[in-house]
Amino acid sequence: MKRLALLAALGLAGPLAWAQATPVGLWKTIDDATKKEKSFVRIVEAGGVLVGRIEKLLDAADKADAVCDECTDERRGQPVVGLTILRGVRPHAEDKTVWEGGDILDPANGKVYKVRLKPVQGGKALEVRGYIGVPMFGRSQTWVRVE
Repeated sequence: MKRLALLAALGLAGPLAWAQATPVGLWKTIDDATKKEKSFVRIVEAGGVLVGRIEKLLDAADKADAVCDECTDERRGQPVVGLTILRGVRPHAEDKTVWEGGDILDPANGKVYKVRLKPVQGGKALEVRGYIGVPMFGRSQTWVRVE
């Protein structure tokens, strides 16, 4: 009976561990320069790719009705809350602990970068690297899982 209970617990723990080791979920973004909490971003899977939208702004200096004036694509003039900042991200072909291939928008300056996501600390944190060309030429942030 104990063996059966142990096997059942291990069977349930596997999918839970996998779920936490993906970028899917709600994340608190932390500005890499100021170390201030900036926003909540929800990442979901849609059509086989990851998409992330800003759910809430956390910095009191940010206006709740702010729009992306600096954006140069279809997101120009769109409200920052609800704005899609992450799109088209897929699992790496060889390293299944990394997601890449899409882009990320910095709504503060309207620039769009290639992106690489890597869950760390057992899925409790997410390394987010925005770059131009190759990952070596970019900057990273560490986001913290909220749920």
